[in-house]
This record gives sequence, C-alpha cells and structure tokens, in this order.
Amino acid sequence: MWGVSRTMDRGERRESQARAAEGAPVPRRLWVEDPVARARMADPVRKAAVRAVLIVSLTLIQAMVAFLCTLAGSWLALPMVFSSIASTVVATWSVLDVWVTRQVWKQRYGVVSEPSSSARQLRRERRRVRRAARAAARADARIGRRERREHGGRRVAEAEV
Repeated sequence: MWGVSRTMDRGERRESQARAAEGAPVPRRLWVEDPVARARMADPVRKAAVRAVLIVSLTLIQAMVAFLCTLAGSWLALPMVFSSIASTVVATWSVLDVWVTRQVWKQRYGVVSEPSSSARQLRRERRRVRRAARAAARADARIGRRERREHGGRRVAEAEV
C-alpha cells in the first residue's frame, strides 16, 4: 500500500531470537504496518499535481528537443522554440493551479469552524470571571460613594482620624 512502510518490529525480532535460542520453531510476522505521519492529499489536489507533473515533464522534453534542433541547425528549431515558450506558460499555470486548488480545498474542507465544547466552556468561564470582576468594581464604587455621603464628603480614613 502507498504510504505504509513494512518492517519487522524490534520486539518481534527479540521474541523470534529468544525462541530460536530455545530450539522452538519460530513463527513470526514478516511485515508490520507503520502508520504514515502525513495524511493523503485530497483527490482534486492530487489530480492537479499529476496534471502539473505531466505538463512540466513534457515542457522540459520539448525544450530539450528545441535546444538540440537549434544545435543541429534544423528548420524545426524555430517552431519548437515558440512552442516551448508557450508550454512554459502552460506549465507555470498548471503549477499555480496545484497551489490554488490546495488552498481552496483547505479553506473549504480543512478547518472545522465550529468551536469544540471545551473551547466554549473556557469562554464561558472567562466571561463569568470578567462579569464578576465588573460587578465587584461596581459594588466597590457604590460603597465608596455611600461612605463619602455618610461622612460629609470626606473619605473614611479622614473621618476616623
């Protein structure tokens, strides 16, 4: 399969060596599938990449033929050079198509925009803390105004002295 390396596991290798030392027959698995670190490319992106590779390779072959025709002095050199220039433009366009297709795919399908419940919970907690802090600040301001009113406009520390 693509993207799966098949190797013998170290633990299996030790087990088989221990069994072999005991003289017992050694049943062992030949292949262990290791998961691939990177995910597979999306189908539209893969199609665009294959198309780009084919176009770029044909452009390089065409440029080489144009160069060789120029060295040989063939009449085919001038049309090949013109077509190589056009092929270069098409190859550049196809490579850009891969990039744009990848970006569009990632934007449409790559990110889940709805927040998880844990993120929602964290936001609720932060909101609750901010509201409590604002309420405490308002209560402190009210208490300060009430005390100033009771003590004739002076602060509490001045009234007690």
